[in-house]
Amino acid sequence: MTRGPKKHLKRLNAPKHWNLGKMVGVWAPKPSPGPHKQRECLPVSIILRDRLKYALTNKETQQICMERCVKIDGKVRTDHNYPAGFMDVLELEKSGDRFRLMFDTKGRFVLHRINREEASFKLCRIMKVFISANKIPVAVTHDGRTLRYPDPDVKVNDTVKIDIA
Repeated sequence: MTRGPKKHLKRLNAPKHWNLGKMVGVWAPKPSPGPHKQRECLPVSIILRDRLKYALTNKETQQICMERCVKIDGKVRTDHNYPAGFMDVLELEKSGDRFRLMFDTKGRFVLHRINREEASFKLCRIMKVFISANKIPVAVTHDGRTLRYPDPDVKVNDTVKIDIA
């Protein structure tokens, strides 16, 4: 018996919406713990290697991330397995490209090219609203953000616009 969570992910067990080939290899990049669930995200290495074709191997995706070229939601991410999820803004500084991660009609992730103005905000779904200790109203979004003192009219399943730049 092993201790703790699994550290590896086989390609056949990866989510189907990643669109990984069956015969390309045995392993798939396992997303790190982060704001999006493992089955509802896309690791940065798959975005750089398989979707954008900026790298040919996983080692090259590591090098791109460690050069601090990748920003997700306005923050530099050096983890090549960081889980990018729905409505996240991916910015590549050296190439000047900006993308928003969205779903197509079949439920697969699509990288939608956006401009600088559109990359400065993000839409988030409210998952939970409650009163914390010291009577502070709090709202929690779908990507794990905690909004303190939200508008009193905000309810669960509402969508809020958040500035990320």
